[in-house]
Amino acid sequence: MSDESPRPTEPVRVVLADDQPLVRTALRMVMAETTDLDVVGEAGTGEEAARMAVELAPDVVVMDIRMPGLNGIEATERIAASPSTAHVVVLTTFDDDAYVYGALRAGAAGFLVKDMALDDILAAVRVVAAGDALIAPGVTRRLIKEFAGRPASPAPRRPLTSITDREREVLVLVGSGLSNAEIAERLCISVATAKTYLTRLLAKLDARDRVQLVIIAYEAGLVSASR
Repeated sequence: MSDESPRPTEPVRVVLADDQPLVRTALRMVMAETTDLDVVGEAGTGEEAARMAVELAPDVVVMDIRMPGLNGIEATERIAASPSTAHVVVLTTFDDDAYVYGALRAGAAGFLVKDMALDDILAAVRVVAAGDALIAPGVTRRLIKEFAGRPASPAPRRPLTSITDREREVLVLVGSGLSNAEIAERLCISVATAKTYLTRLLAKLDARDRVQLVIIAYEAGLVSASR
């Protein structure tokens, strides 16, 4: 996984939300070895995570799904509806967790799987803190194949009449999990131009971030799980 976004000059403020102390400890220790990530809080429940997202003003909340009381999806929804500007990254064991799609709908900026390399987890936190959303191509396809056909609350497909043919092409590639650099290479355009198309799509489709664009692409039938 490559971290295309420039790292911020100030340390990224991170809240770790997981009901397993060992997971939090491992993440805290590896982040403590960096100069650009600062763990400002640890939460063992969704309630604590939602509260800390407001009180501690983190840049990123690394959120487990399965927690006692308020689960990760509910906590993500609460954070998205709160004054907090924190970006939520879901941390999950993908093969066992049937709630990831709901978490993305709730406002998560992406998700990680617990067996990822630690360097990839750190890179993901940095990318999300920089304002992008992270969803790996292979995991995107697996996720949608498993869950897109059975969301908890089916939403009507969004009309795509407002976007141009070129923007539709970009949306298809975003839905396929391609990065900005990969989109630029595929369409023979610059990375800056690819980013411009992404910005236009976000505005025209009233999407929060790249993850929502992925969901829209699948819901609109532009990308199938078998791709």
